[in-house]
Amino acid sequence: MKVVVVGGGSTYTPELIEGVADRDGILHVDELVLQDVDAERLEIVGGLARRMLERRDWPGRLVLSTDHDGAFEGADFVLLQIRVGGQATRYVDETLPHRFGCIGQETTGPGGFAKALRTVPVVLDIAEQAARRASPDAWIIDFTNPVGIVTQALVDGGFKSVGLCNVAIGLQRTFAHHLDVSPERVELEHVGLNHLSWERAIRVDGRDVLPDLLDRESDWLADLVHLPVELVRALRAVPSYYLRYFYMTAEVLAEQLNGHSRAEDVIAIERDLLERYRDPALTEKPRLLEERGGAFYSEAAAQLIAALHSDAGDTQVVNVRNGGAIPDLPADEIVEIGARVGADRIEPLPVAPLGPELLGLVLQHKAYERLAIRAALSGDRSTALLALLANPLVRDYATAAPLLDALLDANRRFLPRFFPEG
Repeated sequence: MKVVVVGGGSTYTPELIEGVADRDGILHVDELVLQDVDAERLEIVGGLARRMLERRDWPGRLVLSTDHDGAFEGADFVLLQIRVGGQATRYVDETLPHRFGCIGQETTGPGGFAKALRTVPVVLDIAEQAARRASPDAWIIDFTNPVGIVTQALVDGGFKSVGLCNVAIGLQRTFAHHLDVSPERVELEHVGLNHLSWERAIRVDGRDVLPDLLDRESDWLADLVHLPVELVRALRAVPSYYLRYFYMTAEVLAEQLNGHSRAEDVIAIERDLLERYRDPALTEKPRLLEERGGAFYSEAAAQLIAALHSDAGDTQVVNVRNGGAIPDLPADEIVEIGARVGADRIEPLPVAPLGPELLGLVLQHKAYERLAIRAALSGDRSTALLALLANPLVRDYATAAPLLDALLDANRRFLPRFFPEG
C-alpha cells in the first residue's frame, strides 16, 4: 500500500505518523510519501517523522517530496491536509469579519467562506494531478477545511473522495471515558454537516444512553459543548461545539472582540513545535502538539484507511454523499454521518428525518456551501455575494456587500479567478 500525504510539512503530521506506525499490523503501508511545497518545513517535519518511524522499526519506506506528479505515482490513498496561505490567512479569516460585526472563524461564517474561495480550486487541481498518476482505485481523503465544502467540490468533480473530521471521534472518546467503557462499545448517531452536526443518540452496546444523560447529566453535556443547558434539553441532542457560533452568535462575537484570536495561539504553538521538531534527539511527538488541535486525527485517518483496505466493515463518521440516508436532503449532497466502511466502499447508514429545528439550519447552510463552491470556481462576484448572503452568520446585504469587497481584497493573491490580471 502506498499512502501520500499532501501537506506533509504540517505540524499535524507527527500525529499521522504515529497512527500509521502503531497500526502497522492492520495497515501494512509499504510506502509513505510526505509531499509539501514548502521544502524547509518538509525537511523539518520529515526529519522527525523518519526518527519516529526508525524508533518503532517501521518496515516501510518514507519519502519526502516537493513534487506532486512523482509523489502520486501508484498511490492507493491520497490524504489532503493543506492550508492555502498558511496561518497568516487564518489570522485574517478570524479578525477581518469583526470590522463588519461578524463572527471571525476559519471554517464557518465569512472566514470559512474566504478559506473556501482560496482552497477549492487548489484542491481540485491537486486531485486532477493525483487522478492522472495514482492507482485507478485510489481514494482521496480530505482533512482540509472547510471539509464539507471541499469534499462536495471533490465529489461533484467526479473524484473518489471522502471527507474526514475529528469532531465525532473526539466526542466518541469523551463519552466513552465519561461512561467508563471502551470507545469500541460507543456508537454515535451523528447527523448534519461538517461543523454543523448533532448527536441524536449515544449507543453503548446498542442501547441509547443519551436520554438518561439528558435527564440526569444535562449540565455536563451543556458544559461539554459550551451551550446553555436549557437549549441542550430542548434539542434532545448534543450539538457540535461549532453550533455555538450559530446559537450564541452575539455572545461569541463579544468574547472574540474582547480577546485574541485562536490563530495567534496557533502561530506561536507552530513556531515552538517546528523548533522542537528540529532537535535530532526528538523521536516522539512532543506533548505541545496536543495544544495544536486535531486530537484523534491520526486514529480517525488510520481507521478509515484500514477499513477501506481490509474490509473491516467498521462504522465511522465521515463526510460522504447522502444517497438518501438523511431523507430530508437530496441524494447528491455531502453530509456528515455514520457510514459502514468496507473494502473500497462507504455506505451511509439511514437515519430518521431531521426535525425542523435542525433541518432549517442544515438546508440554509447547504445552500451557502453550494454557492460558495460555484463562486470559488467561477470567480464571479455576484455569486460570491449571494453565497455570503446565504451564510447564516452574515446578517444582511448592507453587511455582505462591503464585507465581500474586504475579503476579496485581503485574499487577492490567492484568488486569480477573481483577479485575472494580477
